[in-house]
Amino acid sequence: MIVLGLEGTAEKTGVGVIDSEGNILFNKTVMYKPPVQGINPREAADHHAETFPKLIKEAFEHVPKEEIDLVAFSQGPGLGPSLRVTATAARTLALSLKKPIIGVNHCIAHVEIGKLVTDAEDPLTLYVSGGNTQILAYVGGRYRIFGETLDIAIGNCLDQFARNCDLPHPGGPYVEKLAKEGSKLLDLPYTIKGMDITFSGLLTAAIKRYEQGERLEDVCFSLQEVAFSMLTEITERALAHTDKGEVMLVGGVAVNNRLREMLRDMCEEQGVDFYVPRRDLCGDNGVMIAYLGLLMYLSGRRMSIEETKPIPNYRSDTVEVTWIDEEEYSRGGKRRRIPEHLIGKGAEADIRRTSYLGWECVVKERIKKRYRLEELDRTIRLRRTVREGRFLYLIKDYGILSPYIFDVDKKNYTLTMSYIPGNLAKDEIERGNWDCCYNIGIIVGKLHERDIVHNDLTTSNFIVVKEGDIDDSREVVESYKDDRVYSSCTQGTLEGVKDSENDLKIDRELLEKNKVYIIDFGLGKFSSMLEDKAIDLIVLKKSIMSTHYRVFNEVWNRILEGYKVYREWKRVVDYMGEVEKRRRYC
Repeated sequence: MIVLGLEGTAEKTGVGVIDSEGNILFNKTVMYKPPVQGINPREAADHHAETFPKLIKEAFEHVPKEEIDLVAFSQGPGLGPSLRVTATAARTLALSLKKPIIGVNHCIAHVEIGKLVTDAEDPLTLYVSGGNTQILAYVGGRYRIFGETLDIAIGNCLDQFARNCDLPHPGGPYVEKLAKEGSKLLDLPYTIKGMDITFSGLLTAAIKRYEQGERLEDVCFSLQEVAFSMLTEITERALAHTDKGEVMLVGGVAVNNRLREMLRDMCEEQGVDFYVPRRDLCGDNGVMIAYLGLLMYLSGRRMSIEETKPIPNYRSDTVEVTWIDEEEYSRGGKRRRIPEHLIGKGAEADIRRTSYLGWECVVKERIKKRYRLEELDRTIRLRRTVREGRFLYLIKDYGILSPYIFDVDKKNYTLTMSYIPGNLAKDEIERGNWDCCYNIGIIVGKLHERDIVHNDLTTSNFIVVKEGDIDDSREVVESYKDDRVYSSCTQGTLEGVKDSENDLKIDRELLEKNKVYIIDFGLGKFSSMLEDKAIDLIVLKKSIMSTHYRVFNEVWNRILEGYKVYREWKRVVDYMGEVEKRRRYC
């Protein structure tokens, strides 16, 4: 079977041809370069309309049109005008050839072509381009999004910076070239939220530093180092959460040598394999569209002309992946290799067992990250070590279960804390213990009542201890002095009050049955902002959707029930919808 694919989601026009053996028979991409900086969607669409006929004609010089069995095209996500031209070209071609047509998800096409041309089998994928920044992995019939940008994509960030500095489009290659001549690390915001990321603040700060007179080379150097360190860190966080044994880098920004170097270093430290496609298949191209169309068609997917409408906000996690055999997939797959002397290895730290003054303890050491500049790395490790120790100590006054802190060693970036003999909430939920989620909701609600935002709420950062395993039950029971309680920002425990609108019936049996401890406050902060609390919950919600998709409703509803200890719970939950609408694609 031979498939012809059309790519036209933004400013690149691509045509590719592939056969069922995975042989690339033709692949050519022509990029629209605007006369002035920035892409005009209408002009990009005109470029597609002019270029598709030429590229299709050239493709037929390599593969006779009579041999084409299927036409595939990028259905989204992307710019509306570009997608409409691409869909029209695909329909016209399919009808003229009297062949079937199929629309594909552009983001997943990047992942699948990467798997075809590398040895990756089941990777955690960092997809970085002008319009997208996502961390994806196949779990349970779909490519789940574990992390993504909350505002602009990394490629867009680099392009906008270049435009403000009068550099040509696309800006990424010029920023990379200038960064090689820079050496001074400027103070720029480093912003991650769990496995999500934001670039708008970083972009604004970088432009401001340039306008203040800093050398362009140093600003490019700093922008690239900070942005790529953030990307590598959230990939590492997703890796620690999923325990995948492979990482793959795809997308147009994947051609950047510094980003490749950072991810390769991180993967070596984590004991996983690293893959990246060859350069001509990193950026947008027609052959990746053709290949995904082939996979979908061979797995039984069919599409009528009426189903070929463009989908500008086509999220990767809405696509049903029919071409991966779930039973075969569940039997294989590499896993992250954790050194034997450690009981755990997170994204930031090594965890080892020890004793301290007769107590059974763990030492959490924030290890040096080879991928980060030493100056930046020291600052981050020290700040997070101190912050975590402070929050873990503080929240005990609010009746929240957490490890006892025995020592904070700022010189060696270590925390010594009590050992909690339980299981991660992630594992408990998979075993069917959904009741622990009620307690998780209570913890988050109590944190938010005190204006504490965790910023890394995943089911890997809660430890569930079964009744009788540890003698901290007094702490959690005394936090609820009455069956009907109300949260107070000014008190260390939850006092019973008479307020019919905010009263909540606490299920003491669940509290006793599943004592839940919260850990890892390295990204924590104080904030009274509704948006910060909403994002905190969104990070947790996405963690559940990607990892516990089969029981999402049961888990999430229990968390929200517990979260009602926070008197502003409804405002936060309602505001989550507003924040989610601002996602890159929703």
